[in-house]
Amino acid sequence: MVVKGFLKTSFLDWDGKIVSVLFTAGCNFRCSFCFNKELVVNSSELVAIPEKEIFEFLEKRKDFLDGVVITGGEPTLQKDLPRFIAKIKLPVKLDTNGSNPGMLEDLIKNKLIDYIAMDIKVPLEKYKKISKLPTLNSELIKKSINLIISSGIDHEFRSTLVPGIHTEEDIKKMAKLIKGGQKYYLQNFKPGKTLDPKLKNIKPFANLEKFAKIAGKIIKTKIR
Repeated sequence: MVVKGFLKTSFLDWDGKIVSVLFTAGCNFRCSFCFNKELVVNSSELVAIPEKEIFEFLEKRKDFLDGVVITGGEPTLQKDLPRFIAKIKLPVKLDTNGSNPGMLEDLIKNKLIDYIAMDIKVPLEKYKKISKLPTLNSELIKKSINLIISSGIDHEFRSTLVPGIHTEEDIKKMAKLIKGGQKYYLQNFKPGKTLDPKLKNIKPFANLEKFAKIAGKIIKTKIR
């Protein structure tokens, strides 16, 4: 597995837990507001973290850590992800864009993950445009959502809201898409280090309360 980032201790990446965070290389999406652009387009320039180093650290800190978060990039692009997770002797949270339901189904079926966080970028009909992936079948996104909701695994869905990209109607559509899920987090766009430099100086929404009220009528929603 290609890991290009290793945050040894985090109190923010899994609510209520102390975790280590692993960042995998590469992503099949090119969302303009992505803030991990180094992992998406320049991952070959980053130094890979040896698996031995990762597992030696996790073994030493297993009594202190509550779990491990695997994020990216897009972790489900890593073909040996199941093998890698099986070696982790701690609870695992997976962050995903939902584009690879086959891998997701395998991880769920083999009980390799304990928590799933899936990004909901936009309503289904806008996925090709926002992901810059013309071949994307949006039904894959829908399948991942359904897999997660029916999995019995603790989970969340989350959306980063960007002025000029997301509308109130979009929020309603996205909330309906994940109806039945455990919870939905809305987070505000942070300008600066984005994949599309044109968004660098975009002013975020003043607040997300109106969006949370819209989504909250459909699914339990919080602002993060």
